[in-house]
Amino acid sequence: MSNGPAMNTAASGAGGSRRNGGKFLTFFLAGEEYGLEILKVHEIIGVMAITPVPRTPEFIQGVINLRGKVIPVVDLRLKFGMESKEHTEETCVIVVQARGHEIGVIVDKVSEVLDINAQDIEDAPSFGSEVNTDYILGIGKAEGRVRLLLDIDKVLASGDVVEVDWSAVSSAGMDANSTGEDPAFERAAA
Repeated sequence: MSNGPAMNTAASGAGGSRRNGGKFLTFFLAGEEYGLEILKVHEIIGVMAITPVPRTPEFIQGVINLRGKVIPVVDLRLKFGMESKEHTEETCVIVVQARGHEIGVIVDKVSEVLDINAQDIEDAPSFGSEVNTDYILGIGKAEGRVRLLLDIDKVLASGDVVEVDWSAVSSAGMDANSTGEDPAFERAAA
């Protein structure tokens, strides 16, 4: 997957915060559309066998063996406090680079890659001191719809995800010769 052109940066008005325009991978969770910077996305795969890891938060579904590499998998629905949902044919895992780690995030379905200009991204609304919206890069407006643009580093910044010693888990039933991937999905994605 090509990373595309460099991101454009524009200064916003009030707080002097910075917003980036560029390409975003959009996806759905509970009927709402979200976006991630495409530069953070490594690949999109179908849901495969996930090995649970004891004593991790509920939103950490476990680990997968992706071509010999053990990758933790987070269910974004549960991370955001949404109701759990059975996986469908459209459910997939977006493998992202967050804080120096590859992490899989489960989403309801992937939508498209959009080019959103910096001037079409507004700051996240303030909901008061009780609600933390630091994980939102901004609100992107494109094609007549709005999307919450996520800062995946901040979404997955919790010590629960990136600070876990995943190397200790790699021997927890993960066969390095088996990816657990669905060959039919690999053919469809090719």
